[in-house]
This record gives sequence, structure tokens and C-alpha cells, in this order.
Amino acid sequence: MRTRRAAFLGALATVSMLAVSACGATAEKEESGGGSGSGKPVTGLRMMVPNTPGSGYDVTARTVAQVMQDAEVASGVQVYNLPGAGGTVGLQRLVNEKGNGKLAMQMGLGVVGAAYTSKSAATLTDTTPIAKLIEEAGAIVVSKDSPYKTIDDLVTAWKKDPRKVAVGGGSSPGGPDHLLPMQLAKAVGIEPKKVNYVGYDGGGELLPAVLGDKVAFGASGFGEFLDQIEAGQLRVLAVTSAEPIDAVQDAPTLRSSGIDLVFTNWRGIVAPPGITDEQKKTWIDSLTEMHDSEQWKSELTKRGWTDAFVTGDEFGSFLKEQDKSVADLLTELGLA
Repeated sequence: MRTRRAAFLGALATVSMLAVSACGATAEKEESGGGSGSGKPVTGLRMMVPNTPGSGYDVTARTVAQVMQDAEVASGVQVYNLPGAGGTVGLQRLVNEKGNGKLAMQMGLGVVGAAYTSKSAATLTDTTPIAKLIEEAGAIVVSKDSPYKTIDDLVTAWKKDPRKVAVGGGSSPGGPDHLLPMQLAKAVGIEPKKVNYVGYDGGGELLPAVLGDKVAFGASGFGEFLDQIEAGQLRVLAVTSAEPIDAVQDAPTLRSSGIDLVFTNWRGIVAPPGITDEQKKTWIDSLTEMHDSEQWKSELTKRGWTDAFVTGDEFGSFLKEQDKSVADLLTELGLA
């Protein structure tokens, strides 16, 4: 299962970080650590995941690190988890690491919303935008033993008594897994304020809740469920993309099921404030080289991710737009 593999990798990353600390002096001397300009792989880079092993951020970060290694873009990229408060514990740590050009954080739409709902002192506007990587459709999933065989079955029961049909998501209020069922409820004629949403800190915590029928259904990025879908432990009632997804070929889209809703999440990477232009360039150049590799293209296909790569100022402008739109929506819902 993806969750077990991710948990193992998280423990391995923790052990590896001890080795990084022991050779910290060497890493500091290698300011750029190689890169595309030198023809040598970058060294000493670290990526923080602000939620639990097995989450979408975790899978994305570890995939990026592995591809950078396989494509000889970077060597020994360390990935570690610092979960809490919808990603804002990690965000605060990142902002506190001002000037640390070796550190970056995997993030996405969920952290944008959590910064408001958690009343975080640190915001994404305090960070250094590096790159937007992917977009991913959501999925509405149930356990294999669920009484809901189709999205119509679920919606019928949901509309009858919204408060009794609990929906689980891997983000706090304001995150994508919260926004998805709220928009879905609105699309099928349910008042969003009546939705019984149960938030978990990432897909690693959401998955057992869905498998154990602690919630009636789960709403999250479909990539977080692939192993369990393939194993027959979960059933996909619908995906939220405009078109069907190859990775889950039997799943209908919401639109093809008569529900007028398309929803996509996105993920990117930001660095601490105050890093140098050269440090920023090292991250951008390394990720650009990774993005152009055949290994990354293979992962996009394998995981059903949509390529949405932009870097630097263009990503910064996108972040500002997202920040405003999420803030406006959460204010309307009384959550910000």
C-alpha cells in the first residue's frame, strides 16, 4: 500500500537527515552544490512536507526527489514530514528559516486556505515562489463494502439527510478536500453549511477512515487512492476532471453523471524568504531539468497528474491570485 511505503520512506528520510546534519559544514561550503551550470548534480537540498506520510504532498515530494536522483539532477535530496494545522506548522517553520537556500516546501491549494482558517501568522506571500508542478483531479471514493454503488446512490442518500452522510477529506477547512465536497453539495442542491465534513491531516490519515467506514465517503486527489483502488479496497464513484482519467478508466466524471462540476487541485514548491537570487535559480534550474526528463513524464502518466509547470515570478503571480480567490470564498463561508 502507498501509505505503508510512504511511512517507511518517511522514517528512512529521518535517518538520512542525521547524516545530512553530520556533514552540514561540507554542505554549507558547497553553496550551489553543482547544478546545470556545473554539469554536476546539486547536493544538500531538503524538501519539507507539511503533512503526514501518504498524503498527496508527500507522494509528490518523494516522486520529485526520486526523479531528481534518477535523472542525475540532484543527489541525496532529503524529504521529511512536519505535519500540523493543515500545513501551517510547516509553513511557519519555512518562514522562520529565512535565507536558507537549501530548504523548500511542497505545498498546494490546501496550504493557501489553511493559512486563513488557522489564523496563521505566516502566509504564503512571505515565501519565495519556486515552481508550480502539477494539477490533479479529485475523486469521490467509498470502501468496497459501502452501500453506495454509484454517485447517484450517494447523492440520493446525501440529499435525504446531509448531516448523517459524513464526508472525509485530507485537509482542514479551506483546503481542497474541504472545498470539493462543499462545491459538490452546492452543485446537487445541498446547502454547504449542512455538510458534515470531517477533516484529516493529509491522505495518510484520511485513507484508513474511508477504508474503515468511519466516513460515508472520501473526497480527495485520486492519486492518493490508486493503490487501494487497484487492490479493490476502494471504489471510485466519480472523478472531478472534465475528461475521464486513464489511471481510473472505469470511473465516470461528475459531468457525465449529470453533475455540473469540474474541480482540480494543484501542487507546487516554495522556499523560505530572503534567499539569494543564485539559490532561487538553483532550485528553479534543478526543477526545470527534472520537469524536462523522461522520468518525470513517465510519472505524470503513471499517476494521472496534469503537467502545470511554471516557475518564479509567473508562479508568484498565480499564488497571489489563488490567495485572493480563496480568501474571498472563505470570507463568504464565514471561515476567514
